Amino acid sequence: MSQNISEKILSLLNTKIFCLGDLMLDKYIIGTTNRISPEGPIPVLDIKKEINMLGGVGNVVRNLSTLAVETHLVSLLGNDIISKEVEKKLDKISVNKNIVKDANRPTITKSRFIANNQQILRVDKEKILPISKSTEKRIYECSKKKILKADVVVISDYNKGLITKNILKKIIRFSKNHKKPVILDPKSTDFEKYKGVTIITPNIKELEAVMKKKLINDKEIINASRKLISKFNFNHLLVTMGKLGMILVSKKKKNVIKLDAETKEVFDVSGAGDTVVSFIAAGLACSLKIEEVVKIANIAAGIVVNKTGTSVAHLSEMLISVNKNDYHLSKVMDLSEVEKVANFWLKKKQIIGFTNGCFDYLHPGHISLFQQAKQKCSKLIVAINSDNSIKKNKGSFRPKQKLNTRLQVLNSIPFIDLIIVFSDRTPLSIIKKIKPYLLIKGSDYKENQIIGAKEVKKYGGKILRTKILSNFSSSIIIDEILNTTF
Repeated sequence: MSQNISEKILSLLNTKIFCLGDLMLDKYIIGTTNRISPEGPIPVLDIKKEINMLGGVGNVVRNLSTLAVETHLVSLLGNDIISKEVEKKLDKISVNKNIVKDANRPTITKSRFIANNQQILRVDKEKILPISKSTEKRIYECSKKKILKADVVVISDYNKGLITKNILKKIIRFSKNHKKPVILDPKSTDFEKYKGVTIITPNIKELEAVMKKKLINDKEIINASRKLISKFNFNHLLVTMGKLGMILVSKKKKNVIKLDAETKEVFDVSGAGDTVVSFIAAGLACSLKIEEVVKIANIAAGIVVNKTGTSVAHLSEMLISVNKNDYHLSKVMDLSEVEKVANFWLKKKQIIGFTNGCFDYLHPGHISLFQQAKQKCSKLIVAINSDNSIKKNKGSFRPKQKLNTRLQVLNSIPFIDLIIVFSDRTPLSIIKKIKPYLLIKGSDYKENQIIGAKEVKKYGGKILRTKILSNFSSSIIIDEILNTTF
């Protein structure tokens, strides 16, 4: 079962998604409070750390970037210093962006002050008013071009003035005319302006605000959802309820999908809705069934609410989550077993490929390498460094994920046929014994830098230097996690 989910998660990679919405900077000012101000009965925050992250639709884009999604973004920023910081952060994750600048409003900034792991104050810098007609026209014209390049449309309405009724009407109509599903994350209680979207994703508080009443049980939530689906012509309505899970109600199906939360401990729900929207978009873009899409989105939400700040769910974390109860590492063998299997494959005229790495936080770059390798060989053997081997090569602070965890992730990858652990600094001794026909590394390695290249070429084998995905490495992911954790 977990293997099937793993394959569905991997199918999310490399889709094309258009995002429109309010873009902002989330600031976290973290410290401790040990005294009361002499100027008034308020705590004094001694600042230890400050973290800035992309917020709003920017957090949707961050989540999509972990899946190597080709993301097209249209949004609005002020013409100020903060806008430059936001754009620099967008550039780091390779977004195809078209940002309209409005000198009459500041770039939206949410500053959260955290003391002893507890948020004590939030300060918002914003100017909430509808965009001008000329800006509206520019946003729409930019959006049309981007929509045509995408498989799915995401609209993140934080109710800050960018997503006007007129914009929505045009974008929804244009998207539907070109058969592009529209996922909408609402903050406004005026659902009339969202009429006709494919799936809308209110949280329980937002749904109650629209219905103007408290919804005390699942039956009331489902009935309210059905009323809104019928009234506003939605295909699906997904209600997110934090630690209580999610409920999906659909137009065409009478049955309702209720998913329990993947975690019972919720540290921070900031940005969890953005994560859900991102994974739903990626799932619809690769034509998964809505039931599968929502299940994957629920897994991703369970990961981010266990973190602090506007966090993202990384590919490695997703695969670990779905394989956490699968301890049968069927592809992992010792060297003597691998030699026997390799000899059997050779007698059957199979083309054996070989690659190696630490795989400390598996990412789309690794998956791309495995895919490219499997296209050129019939059997792929992957050698993975032991924990001690990584410490020798990378230093005492690595690996961040222990061997068993890394093995669980690799074991779930369908392109891999066998896995072997090695403790030496290099896998040269393994290469000499199994004699693969194809030795695979990324194109960031020159052939003379590839361990075993000389030996493989001596007996007639070949070297494959695969195309690499930019902005992906375990080091980048680890740095991102360390720099956004508090």
